[in-house]
Amino acid sequence: MCGICGVYYQKESNIQHNRAAVEMAVLSLNKRGPENSGIAEFVGHAILGHARLAIIDTSSAANQPFTDPSGRYTIAYNGEIFNFKKIKQDLSNQGLSFNTSSDTEVLLYNYILKKEKCLDDLQGFFAFAIYDNVEKSIFLARDRFGVKPLFYLFDGDKLMFASELKAMIALGVERNLDYYSLANYLHLNYIPGNYSIFKNVSKLAPGHYMKICKNDIAVKKYFEINSSIAEYNSLSYNDAQKILQEKLEDAVQKRLVSDVPLGAFLSGGIDSSVIAALAVKHKPDLKTFSIGFKDEPMFDETNYANMVAKMHKTDHTAFILDHNDLLDCLNPVLEYTDEPFADSSALAVYILSRQTRQQVTVALSGDGADEIFGGYNKHMAEYKVRQGGAKAQLLKTMSPFLGILPQSRNNPLLNKFRQLNRFSKGMSLSDMERYWQWAGFLDDKTAIKYFKHAIEKDVLQKRKEEILCHLSTKSDLDSVLLQDTAMVLTGDMLTKVDMMSMANSLEVRTPFLDHDLVNFVFSLPSDYKIDKHSRKKILKDTFRTILPEEILSRPKHGFEVPMLKWFKKELRYRIENEWLAEDFIVEQNIFEPKVINKLKKKLYSANPEDSHATVWALIVFQNCWKKWTF
Repeated sequence: MCGICGVYYQKESNIQHNRAAVEMAVLSLNKRGPENSGIAEFVGHAILGHARLAIIDTSSAANQPFTDPSGRYTIAYNGEIFNFKKIKQDLSNQGLSFNTSSDTEVLLYNYILKKEKCLDDLQGFFAFAIYDNVEKSIFLARDRFGVKPLFYLFDGDKLMFASELKAMIALGVERNLDYYSLANYLHLNYIPGNYSIFKNVSKLAPGHYMKICKNDIAVKKYFEINSSIAEYNSLSYNDAQKILQEKLEDAVQKRLVSDVPLGAFLSGGIDSSVIAALAVKHKPDLKTFSIGFKDEPMFDETNYANMVAKMHKTDHTAFILDHNDLLDCLNPVLEYTDEPFADSSALAVYILSRQTRQQVTVALSGDGADEIFGGYNKHMAEYKVRQGGAKAQLLKTMSPFLGILPQSRNNPLLNKFRQLNRFSKGMSLSDMERYWQWAGFLDDKTAIKYFKHAIEKDVLQKRKEEILCHLSTKSDLDSVLLQDTAMVLTGDMLTKVDMMSMANSLEVRTPFLDHDLVNFVFSLPSDYKIDKHSRKKILKDTFRTILPEEILSRPKHGFEVPMLKWFKKELRYRIENEWLAEDFIVEQNIFEPKVINKLKKKLYSANPEDSHATVWALIVFQNCWKKWTF
C-alpha cells in the first residue's frame, strides 16, 4: 500500500520548480508509505512521486517510481494485484523476463503489452499513473469500486494528481470552496460522487481511466457491475448458495498473499465473521482483532467477536477501551483528515487500525457486504415501503405524531422513535427523494439555510440527480443496492477505512468486493438478498453452519461514537469558543450565524435528535478550513 502524486504537462514546459512541490507532496503521504519514497523526473514533461508501504517483494528493487529496462515507461502505483502471479506467468510465456517478484513490475509490463486493456485482467484494488517518455503521455486508472482514492486537477495545460487532498494542496492547487459539495457534505457527512471540497479538483471515478497525450484527453469507463449474467439469473436458491460459497472462499484465499504479517478485523457482525471463518481455513494461525468500549455497553460487540474467535480458534485480540481512549484519538483523526469527512465511526476504525498495526501490516475486512447483499436497516425499510400493507400505511398516518417524540441514536427507545419517524416521512416521498433523505441527516432545504450566501436550488438538484443516477437502472430493490455501492460504499465506507487505516500504515483488503463475486450477487434475484424476514438472507443461509447462532439472529448493530456526551461535556468549550464561536462564524462568512446558534441550542436541548451529527460535520469542516486556510 502506498501513496502517489505527480504533475504532467501536455506541452513541453519548464517544470524544474515543481520538484520541491512534489517532494512536499510525497512527504505529506508518508503515513501511506513510511518505508521508502522516490521521485522520477522527466524534464519538461512530467514528474512522479511515490511513498511506499512494502507488502509484496519488500526489497529495494521494487521501490517506486519503477521504470522498465528500456527507460520508456515509469509507474507510480498504489494497491495490490492479487492475481499478479498468473499474469506474470502469462507474460513469461510470451518471452518477458522479470527482475523483481513484485506486482508493480507485472502491472507495468502488462500495461506495456496491452495498454488500457490490461485493466480487465486485474483482480485487486489500485490507483496508478504510468508515464510514457516516448509518446509523452500519461495514463491514470482507479480500481472498480474506488477502494483506493485518486484526486486530480486538469486545467487544459497541466495535470496534477495524488492519493490524498493534502498532497494536491502541496502540489499547489487553488483552494476554491465548492459550496454545493459542502451542502452535500452537510446532508451526508461525506462528499459523494466524483466531486471534492474544491471546485477545480475531482476524483477519478471508480472503474475509470484517464489518458492525456499532446492535445488529446480521454476519460473512459472500463467497468460497471454486470447484473445480467444469464447463467446466474435463473439459479435456484440452493445452487446460488453453493456458488456464493465457492466465490467468496476464492476471494478470501486470493487476498491472503502477503510477504508481511496478515490478520483480519473481527467485529462480531456477520460480514467480518464470515471472512475470518473462511480465512482461517487457509491460514490456521490467523490473527483477528476487535475493539470494545467498556463505558458504552450499547456499542460493545466484543462478546460476539469472541464467540467467532473461539469457534474457529483464531489468535484473537480484543482491545478494550474506555471513554478517554476514544476521546484521545479525536485530534489525530482531525489532523489526518484533509477533505471534510464526518462519519464518526472513523474514530473507532482509527483505533482498531492503530492497535492492529502493532501486530500485522495487512488486515482483511468485511466491508462491502451490506451494500451488495442488503444489510442496512434502510434496505428493510425500503422493502416494506415497496410492499405496502396496513402497518406501513398506519405509520404514514402517524408521521405528525412521531415527529414530536424525543429522538436520539444514543438510546435504544429514542433511537426506535427516530427510525419510525424517518420511515413514516419517507413513505410520502418519491423513490429518489426517499433514498436521498434516508441516506443523510439534513434535508436539502435545511442544509441550504446554513449558508450565508445563496445556494442555487436548481444546481443542487441537478447534482443530486447526477449522483443518484443508479436508482433508475433496475426496477426492484437492487436499484437501491447499486446506488449504495456507487455512492455510500465509495464515498463513505471505503473512504473511512482507507483514511483511517492509512493513517496507521495498515493495508485493508475487502474480499466481498471481488468484482466476479459482486457481478454474481447482483445477477441474483433481489429476494434472495432481502425479504420480509431477513436482510442479507443468502449470505446468512450460505454460511449458517460456520457461525454461532447468536451472530445470525442478532439485529443490525452499527457503531455510534458517543458524540452527544462529548459535546455536552468535554468538548463544549471548544464548540462554543473555537469551532462554532459566533465571532469566528461571522469572520469566516460562510455560515449563517443565526442558524448555527439555533443548532447549538438544539444540541443542548432535551430533544437533540441528530443535531450532534451536524455539529460534528461542522467541527471537521472548520478544522480543515483552519488547516488549509481556504
